[in-house]
Amino acid sequence: MSAGTVRIPTRPLGPGGPDVPVFALGSWNTWDRMAPDEAVALIRRAHEVGAAFFDVAHYDMGPHAENARTDLLFGEAVRAAGLGRDDYLLCGKLWLWEYPEKSFAGQLDVSLDRVGVDRADLVVVGDYVGEVDVPRIVREVAEQIAAGRFDAWGVNNWAIRDVRTALETAEAEGLTPPTFAQLKYGLVRRAMAEGSHYGELFADGTLALQASDVFEGGILAGKLSPARKIGADVGGIRERIVAVYPEVERIAADLGATPTQLGIAFALAHPATANVLFGVSRLSQLEDNLGALELLDRVGAERLREATAGLWLDGAVAPDGTWAP
Repeated sequence: MSAGTVRIPTRPLGPGGPDVPVFALGSWNTWDRMAPDEAVALIRRAHEVGAAFFDVAHYDMGPHAENARTDLLFGEAVRAAGLGRDDYLLCGKLWLWEYPEKSFAGQLDVSLDRVGVDRADLVVVGDYVGEVDVPRIVREVAEQIAAGRFDAWGVNNWAIRDVRTALETAEAEGLTPPTFAQLKYGLVRRAMAEGSHYGELFADGTLALQASDVFEGGILAGKLSPARKIGADVGGIRERIVAVYPEVERIAADLGATPTQLGIAFALAHPATANVLFGVSRLSQLEDNLGALELLDRVGAERLREATAGLWLDGAVAPDGTWAP
């Protein structure tokens, strides 16, 4: 299949969740790193191949208090690309850093207005430190679903005890449960997604997995000293990740692929993965990533996992979602 005829397959984003393309494009440090015409071309190409699923956040709280314009730029670009609201899936973020002082309703008012839409399709609720009032979160999410502002939701790197509380609260009160978990998952970080705790919920179909940060902020794409802000180094293994990159290159070359294709194909090989979320700031990067589908089809999940078994570096990090080393 040529690059021009690629069509991204879909998978269900958990029980009761929507069918989504297996690729999603993130917004953190992406739309603000390209020229407007490049952003438009990227969005059009994503739509053409069936990957018009965009994770777009307003970065204004906690460690993300960055006054970023990436969401504003996305809104401008998607309109310039000629896409109507029904032509793409939009996943928003509800932050817990300053919750409940900043309510979900208020956060949505701001974030949707910045993009220039009146609804999302789904949201990810996440990022917190310390205790959170999980039943309240589930109820307030349900209020926004009832108001028609989105249809489904997931959690982002939650401690597993809180995920279970959310599921139990939703069942007891007849509310919409989370259907997916957005977790750091890829060649080098596997403990949370493959540990027994989240693993049980993936295995029994309670949740789907959305793999994020698969390239470790670009390190696993060959940018060994990223100039931009990247995600947290859970477990303090980043130096080891940089050191292992030549092995990633070697394995990818042996399989006739690029390192980024290897990373995405590996994440898609997990049976619970519905979707891989990655950031691209050039059309050429998206075109390269499309090759991950051919790699997975050609090599197969079992061989991919065998070839990359030695790259797992965070085995010492607790797999229960507490991130305790």
